[in-house]
Amino acid sequence: MKILFIHQNLPGQFRHLLFHLGQDPANDVVAIGEKKRILTNVRRAIPGVRFYGYDFDSTPRNRISRDLWSAANALRRGRAAAICLKRLRSEGFYPDVVYGHPGWGEMLHVKDVFPDARVINYCEFYFNRDGQDYAYDPEFPDSDPDGFRIRTENMPQLISLVAADAGISPTPWQRSRYPALFQERISVIHDGIDLEIVRPDAAARVHLPGKSLTLTKADQVLTYVSRNLEPYRGFHIFMRALPALLRRLPQAHVLIVGGDDVSYGRPPEAGTYREQYLAEVSPQLDMSRVHFMGRIAYIDYLRVLQISTAHVYLTYPFVLSWSMLEAMGSGAAVISSRTAPVKDVIDDGRNGLMVDFFSAKELVDAVVRVCGDIELQQRLGRAAIQTVRERFDLRDLLPRQLEVLRRFA
Repeated sequence: MKILFIHQNLPGQFRHLLFHLGQDPANDVVAIGEKKRILTNVRRAIPGVRFYGYDFDSTPRNRISRDLWSAANALRRGRAAAICLKRLRSEGFYPDVVYGHPGWGEMLHVKDVFPDARVINYCEFYFNRDGQDYAYDPEFPDSDPDGFRIRTENMPQLISLVAADAGISPTPWQRSRYPALFQERISVIHDGIDLEIVRPDAAARVHLPGKSLTLTKADQVLTYVSRNLEPYRGFHIFMRALPALLRRLPQAHVLIVGGDDVSYGRPPEAGTYREQYLAEVSPQLDMSRVHFMGRIAYIDYLRVLQISTAHVYLTYPFVLSWSMLEAMGSGAAVISSRTAPVKDVIDDGRNGLMVDFFSAKELVDAVVRVCGDIELQQRLGRAAIQTVRERFDLRDLLPRQLEVLRRFA
């Protein structure tokens, strides 16, 4: 099978597929992404895959209207990706199937360059005015109170949807966000969690050399993880809950994993969100028990989850994070926000506890309850592992993804 993957931030959600397909010499696997984002270690780590990069720099926000900024950059990115596509065609590569993410414009011209290829979109998120992230958090009001920009942000993806043969969405709620016209062509198949790696480990240890401290499963450890520490993932709510958490749990240590950039939403007016909320609550914190770990290696991140007594996952109604499923697969007792994407997975009281996203008090009460009840911890952890095994095991989901690709090839 000749297959082309397209994603600005390779390998993205295609990591497992790239590894699997690249190992079979019967496949000709090519991947296109933004050149500066395709790290050298990614190229080396996925054998059997040819990587191509395109050059792209976003237009500064102050040079184009808010309504058109996303769409204009998607059009430019689509043309940049098309140059890569034409290069592949000139080298004699004609894919049977193209599987890519349509959210940033890269899929716009696939059919223009390869009209005979079958096209599958990774349908991660479609913007809507109601029931999603738009105007969800009153602390961060949108500068467009009418939400008119939502339609223009969808325009490039909508064009890609019309041109595609099929789609794959990771969760039922994420598929439900797409127009009804397209939903019947979108299969719900999660990317998959590798349970040979993501699993409980009673012997796991996390060493904090700067504080000469080693934590294990025997310690009371609260964990919070996000690619970047920002409001979309409830970082402000979590930080405001910390003073009460530390008062009520005098033996607890808090491990916070994540970077200082902004993945979603708008950046802070100055500094970072970590600096902003730490300044707000630090006078009330015992910082010897609060540990900001930044971005860490994947194996170290898994150890954090494996020693977790209670794992906090908060999110706007937005894309569901892998981290929550990996925490569940590691056996952690998860306390999550009662928001739409999480409801696809968490059954409140059975495999996790749910709280109001905006209520720091509810969050504190739930965490304290879990930390004070070993039987509840273990019961939630066992049910969480079972949920991930039954619904998100890579060994089950990878064949389903491959079946869709091969069906169209």
